[in-house]
Amino acid sequence: MSNMPKKEILEHVYGESEKSGERFAHLSECFAKHFGDAEVEFFTSPGRTEMIGNHTDHNGGKIVAASISLDTIGAAAPNGTGTIRILSEGYDMIEVEIAVASAVEKKSGTKALVAGMVEALEKFGYKVEGFDAYMTTEVIAAAGVSSSASFEMLFCAIVNSMFNDNKMPLGDCAKVGQYAENNFWMKSSGLMDQMACAAGGAILLDFADDIKCEKIDASFDQLGYDMVIVNTGKGHGDLSDEYSAVPTEMYQAAAAMDAKRLCERSVDEFIKELPRIEQALKNDRAIMRALHFYEENRRVEEAAEALAKNDGKTVLRLLTESGNSSWKWLQNCMSKSNEKDQKVALTLALTEIYIEKIKDGCCRVHGGGFAGVILAVIPKTKTADYVEYIAALVGEENVYPMQIRQTGAVSLGN
Repeated sequence: MSNMPKKEILEHVYGESEKSGERFAHLSECFAKHFGDAEVEFFTSPGRTEMIGNHTDHNGGKIVAASISLDTIGAAAPNGTGTIRILSEGYDMIEVEIAVASAVEKKSGTKALVAGMVEALEKFGYKVEGFDAYMTTEVIAAAGVSSSASFEMLFCAIVNSMFNDNKMPLGDCAKVGQYAENNFWMKSSGLMDQMACAAGGAILLDFADDIKCEKIDASFDQLGYDMVIVNTGKGHGDLSDEYSAVPTEMYQAAAAMDAKRLCERSVDEFIKELPRIEQALKNDRAIMRALHFYEENRRVEEAAEALAKNDGKTVLRLLTESGNSSWKWLQNCMSKSNEKDQKVALTLALTEIYIEKIKDGCCRVHGGGFAGVILAVIPKTKTADYVEYIAALVGEENVYPMQIRQTGAVSLGN
């Protein structure tokens, strides 16, 4: 029989213990039903919000990101075999035999992701043994709040606690998830999603030299605002080519300056060499995206400073500027493959009208873009009103008021 997470632990993570307690009781029952009676350990891994620093990580840029109050939770127990069995609520059971994980077919959904993480763990010198896990999630799938990274960091939390004496650093956990996505999903993801899910709270990330992660004592709650994630109704699961073109074009811009990544050159050098770069690339969009990278890095540094000082006015201004740059320079608010489907741009437009009316708040595209979600930062006194307003377009089930969550991907004790 499982030992439920203690009330004080739930209150620390969730700010309450009743609703969260019911979720873990449900988890415990489902684990017993599908895997039998075992001494399970409980885990949680949040989704993430990228507040500022849109599409900069792959080129050695900077990002302010944060864990959010939507999470993936799991009950797990070692099974004494060489097989990992995971049942996510609403999906089929997946089984990965550790010894032959590398042979699992690439691009085959969650099974490929697990196989990739097993291969990465072994390459990085960590132990991984068989276990059973039942999982359920509140993190919106294929919509820019990192459901895959939340799952990956939950997986790493399980392996870290059960087989590695909690000795795996956050950076390695993030790299395990990235390795699986790069090599088994063939998706050119950076490390930002995984780091933000793993770390908890708000963080300033710098990808120029490995991964530097610095905690920021920040909370929109203290500033008097709610973050509202709005799912515009279409995931970005089928937009991998457009998504991958962003880092690819930035790499091409860097190569035109004889560099691997844009972080190796300054914006002044870039502008000075622009005639040569333009001649080499013959791609104005790549140049625009490179300029977005440089300006976004500057904004990130200013936003981190403003958040640490609780300077809400500056934070809102910088988030607005960042969102405008993503829309106009980076160009990831609509898909070229279906130009008539502009749900992200339309939801942003309506939100801008609302913000102008109340003269407070901000909004921006969230995550990878092209489809998926937007982030609105709304004064607490207006949150319910905004939810009702935007729900008329997207449906109330697609509007998620939330806060920054201070706890990352962790075991909740056994």
